[in-house]
Amino acid sequence: MSTINIGISDLNIAKPPNILATYALGSCIGICLLDRTRSIGGLAHIMLPSSKEATKASDNPRRYADTGIAELIELMRRNGAITSALTAKIAGGAQMFKTSLETFNIGSRNITAVKKVLASYRIPILAEDTGLNYGRTLFFDVATGTMQIKSVVKGTENF
Repeated sequence: MSTINIGISDLNIAKPPNILATYALGSCIGICLLDRTRSIGGLAHIMLPSSKEATKASDNPRRYADTGIAELIELMRRNGAITSALTAKIAGGAQMFKTSLETFNIGSRNITAVKKVLASYRIPILAEDTGLNYGRTLFFDVATGTMQIKSVVKGTENF
């Protein structure tokens, strides 16, 4: 078994017994996708809700919920997954800084965008650990489908 680390604005897939991991989920969101029958999982670490917010054409499409999730699904499909068999678990989307302006609450906007994109693919969200005001580290066990979240605030939880 090995752990495959996913950086910010990145994604990857794995088969059992590998673990996918991402660190420093503040306002960012980790999206775990699993096709249990074909034993393939994927993880994306997105930063922003929409590629429409890109400031230049060369911006990394994995940075955004809409294009990052689409790329992850396509990568999983090319490796044998069936979109209709995918399920999701999500974590992150914290409000890391106090503000009364919803425009600046990137975490909340990310949660809404991720749920909208997953709904457009008809991918059910089986579990989530989102919002509030603290960072998270995510480990996704492709063999069991368990999303483990570690945080200073809540310790270790399995979803």
